[in-house]
Amino acid sequence: MEIDQYLGVFIEESKEHLQSLNQHLLELEKQPEDIGLVNEIFRSAHTLKGMSATMGYQDLANLTHQMENVLDAIRNHQITINPDILDIVFEAVDNLEEMVLDIESGGAGTKEVTALVRQLEAIESGEALHQSEAAAEDKTPEGQSNLLLDEFELAVLRESEEKGFQNFYTKVTLREDCMLKAARVYMVFEVLEALGEVVKSNPDVSQLEDEAFDQTFELLLVTKESKELIEEKILKVSEIDAVTIQDFFIDTYKHIQDAANGETAAAVMEEKTEAITTEKKAQQSNKTIRVNIERLDILMNLFEELVIDRGRLEQIAEEVKHPELHETVERMARISGDLQSIVLTMRMVSIDQVFNRFPRMVRQLAKDLGKKIDLQIEGAETELDRTVIDEIGDPLVHLIRNSLDHGIETPEVRRGLGKPETGTIKLKAYHSGNHVFIDISDDGAGINRKKITDKAINNGLITKEQAAIMNDNQIFGLIMESGFSTAETISDISGRGVGLDVVRNTIESLGGTITISSEEGKGSMFSIELPLTLSIISVLLVEIQKEKYAVPLSSIIETAIIPKSDIMHVHNQAVIDFRGRVVPLVSLKDVFQVPNVYEETDYYSVVIIKKGDKSAGLIVDGFIGQQEIVLKSLGNYLTEIFAISGATILGDGQVALIIDSNALIK
Repeated sequence: MEIDQYLGVFIEESKEHLQSLNQHLLELEKQPEDIGLVNEIFRSAHTLKGMSATMGYQDLANLTHQMENVLDAIRNHQITINPDILDIVFEAVDNLEEMVLDIESGGAGTKEVTALVRQLEAIESGEALHQSEAAAEDKTPEGQSNLLLDEFELAVLRESEEKGFQNFYTKVTLREDCMLKAARVYMVFEVLEALGEVVKSNPDVSQLEDEAFDQTFELLLVTKESKELIEEKILKVSEIDAVTIQDFFIDTYKHIQDAANGETAAAVMEEKTEAITTEKKAQQSNKTIRVNIERLDILMNLFEELVIDRGRLEQIAEEVKHPELHETVERMARISGDLQSIVLTMRMVSIDQVFNRFPRMVRQLAKDLGKKIDLQIEGAETELDRTVIDEIGDPLVHLIRNSLDHGIETPEVRRGLGKPETGTIKLKAYHSGNHVFIDISDDGAGINRKKITDKAINNGLITKEQAAIMNDNQIFGLIMESGFSTAETISDISGRGVGLDVVRNTIESLGGTITISSEEGKGSMFSIELPLTLSIISVLLVEIQKEKYAVPLSSIIETAIIPKSDIMHVHNQAVIDFRGRVVPLVSLKDVFQVPNVYEETDYYSVVIIKKGDKSAGLIVDGFIGQQEIVLKSLGNYLTEIFAISGATILGDGQVALIIDSNALIK
């Protein structure tokens, strides 16, 4: 078998399984009793082991095999999960990721993991088994195993947990001299039904109605109320001697029942359900195929050629005035428009591909820094062009690391400030028009305006006079200047401000912007605005003499016709007073050295552009109109052209250069 032809598929699928392992392990850390999660983790590890062995990466297969053995012991209740075991499994996943990355870069995927394998073997051999069994016994109060639950009742209890309800085992003892036991039971049930739902009772309801029990009966209650309130309500019923309320643990209950009776029908049902689910997933996966992004680029290029020919045909149809030709061209335009939409959609991927790496990263960094962090993610299903997705990951990593290190305070400091010990970092993505917004916010210390101002003055970035009139957003923007940092010590995580110029440059290279808002003591928010796709953008076509240029609409504030008499000069720079602001003017004819063809008039056509708090006016000879264009690269030979970010081919076959507004403002 020719291994190399499958290497790309192996790497892609390995990354997916590793991401699944990380995601489900994080969920398992919060819900250690959810055996369903363990089964998902086991399946990913099992598949990765088989793939690695087939491809001949033995170290990868051996480590995955040993991790798989530990997971198998956990799902068979031979080992109870604890933080130490989870830390070792997380470490194993980290090593697996390093091996896959080594393979991707051309290596053999080898790594010294003997010590880690021994740790996993020790866990599997049962060194922690005694502690696990003791913990299980402590966790399972006496009497709960008397309730015999069927699969439907267990499913109800599990679903209630997922929806935020609590399952309580409740034991009620009537007084010895109670005369009307059935009436008291009815009154207890009436109280509990008002607080939640009774799922099971022992004895059953008919026996309780017939008073076929001693003084004690048990039941399972699903509720959102507290134990204290439930106990208080029950004790208000007459002739109640005692009430015991305990948490009910589904998986522990099943483990005890399985140990007593062998494999129960419920366990068989669970395995069948898992098999059906796996089969359905396999069927669903067969409906999708992997397509190399380069093939999509080729498809896009071919489609762009089609658009050019379509534009030419439309011009010919107008000139010839042939009805049938005109009708055919119109139909072709509709079909090509639908095709364009499909091609662009094929390039769109969920931003979840970027977001899903952060929970694992935040967990590790929080442990390293001794902080408690709650990472909240919203809008992970938001879609972006694949080329944007590939570039945005590193800037987001840097912003989140800065929030963790320099934004969120330690638990001790937060307690002293009256804040919750656990800090919150929120990552939110959403669509708005033809743009995607990504907000990274935290409830930490915020940004100290005075500290930034002093540092900026010392570095010569601004003067004291400028600082006095700058607003907060302008001051906060200074932390994204090259080399600017307010960190008193340099850490491995980095302080807020380190490398933020790289973050800004990356985002601006994607045609996006980043803004900062902050309130000292309450937190900060970095808001990123990105174009939905880099392939097609909306532009304003302008004319400079006989040449056509395109200005991206995302950077335009408005257009204006300015009399020459309104132009002033300050320090040899042409400026205008535009809506109360002094805006510098840039003549595109001079910048691009366009030869004169037309005579100058008494008026200038001006495009007002903006980048952050800075603005400028671009002098052109005329406005053609708004249009959606396909962005084309200038190629490797024309990489250093000032103020030109690319080109497009118009419908009549002419080439229009796309202006880089950010470069002109700088």
